[in-house]
Amino acid sequence: MGREKNSSGAGDPARTLELLWREGGTPPTSRRGPRQGLTVDAVVDAAIALADEGGLDALTMRAVAQRLGVTPMTLYTYVPGKAEMLDLMLDTVFLRMPRAGFADGGPWRARVTAVADENRALYLRHPWVVELRVHRPPLGPGVMSKYEHELAALEGLGLDDVTIDSALTHVLGFVLVAARTELDARAVDRESALSDGEWWAAHEPLLNRVFDESRFPLAARVGEASAVAYGGLYSPDHAYAFGLARVLDGLAALLPRG
Repeated sequence: MGREKNSSGAGDPARTLELLWREGGTPPTSRRGPRQGLTVDAVVDAAIALADEGGLDALTMRAVAQRLGVTPMTLYTYVPGKAEMLDLMLDTVFLRMPRAGFADGGPWRARVTAVADENRALYLRHPWVVELRVHRPPLGPGVMSKYEHELAALEGLGLDDVTIDSALTHVLGFVLVAARTELDARAVDRESALSDGEWWAAHEPLLNRVFDESRFPLAARVGEASAVAYGGLYSPDHAYAFGLARVLDGLAALLPRG
């Protein structure tokens, strides 16, 4: 099952919805299997653990079965395939996301920032979610409760419903890109076994010999100032905070005056 298969909404719609809205974690219909006590929830938890450890490339039905100590055929009696499994995994992590309370109102910027922070934390906790193409999200309780919660951050601001949805999409899109960039940077550090500081120390002597500051004065000045500010080549926290502030500034321009 290659990377092209890692998309939401690719499974059987009826079976997926039946599984998403199950109660008690058991299969929606009676099925026999040699492993008593195994539930859909247990299967999904095992799949999430595998993806957390090795990404979506490590996720196969056989690997999930091995982790649970059952045969692949037994696993298929609970979840029909990887496509449905991905939808169940995504909906489950969405359902379990910690959520800030908006019942007491509060400044809208703080509410939207909380939504952004919650999504960033989710991506860093479950990096495989960033790998997953989510054009058609599974309409399960996790997706719906997440959407309901996040819309509340923009409710009462005088925006029409379409603008509320568009504003939320814009915020979440920024967070996804920021998280993907941060995860890529982590992967580079991990694969090279060098931190940004160590990489720079190794390359700086050669760069000083070949780089002509008089030819690239802006690059030299801005690059040096940024490296000092970031403590290296890149600061994910700074990039996220700066970008989110600009996103919020843009949303502020949409709000009715007063």
